[in-house]
Amino acid sequence: MGSDETPGTAVVTGASSGIGAEYAVRLAGRGRDLVLVARRGERLAALAKRLRDSAGVRVETVAADLARADDLARVAERVAADDVGLLVNNAGINGYGPFPEVDPALLGKVLDVNVVAPTVLTRAAVPAMVARGRGAVINVASLLAFAGSLPPGPLPHRAVYAGTKGYLVTFTRTLAAELAGTGVRVQVVCPGLTETEFHLGAGEAPVAGEPRVHDDGGMPPVDVVAASLAGLEAGETVCVPGLADASAVARLAAAELHLRDGSGARMASRYRSGEGAEG
Repeated sequence: MGSDETPGTAVVTGASSGIGAEYAVRLAGRGRDLVLVARRGERLAALAKRLRDSAGVRVETVAADLARADDLARVAERVAADDVGLLVNNAGINGYGPFPEVDPALLGKVLDVNVVAPTVLTRAAVPAMVARGRGAVINVASLLAFAGSLPPGPLPHRAVYAGTKGYLVTFTRTLAAELAGTGVRVQVVCPGLTETEFHLGAGEAPVAGEPRVHDDGGMPPVDVVAASLAGLEAGETVCVPGLADASAVARLAAAELHLRDGSGARMASRYRSGEGAEG
């Protein structure tokens, strides 16, 4: 995606560190003016100054907690402005933990940040993009969207988090099909383990102090973002930065079509056997 293809300001949520900060750096390097959104205003201010000095672009900062309705409304108003040509929905929290033990309030916050916020912001951005005939939305999900029944260890306890990322995958793919032909592109990027501070907290409060990386390693954020932007240029709706065999996405779509064979008017024969039926 070159800046000449979808001109305009880029809005990046969760921009204070990790993948979001790397999107900001890459997009500034392409000459994009930026609106950076995150909870940690001091980090945003430092990043904004660095990008203004190094890239000569305009950078606005919005300190906001997207789990708060009033903050989300403020960001949505900015996203709906006519100058916005790219929205990167990167903000997310994990809420990891065994489902029967996780604080219900934290799980509600995971849903608000990971599902409600990107939906609301995408809805705010898309109408003006469609009217102009150009624009793009990138939603940052996770390979945990496809983890399904894999047990915890080494994967985290993740029922709600993985569900929210599965929502982003389905939402993005369906919206991309709906917007085909409008000039507006929609992508979901699904990184695996990434070298960020994401795993250093559950999301109740932002990680304090200077940016740092968790101990488990993973793909550098610079590679995640480079893959996402290259995939957007190539027309990929689903970008998996570490996936060598891109046909796996096509096979997933084929499997889904096969499941759709179950939309007929007759119940499958295996349910008519009578075994286990109450009599």
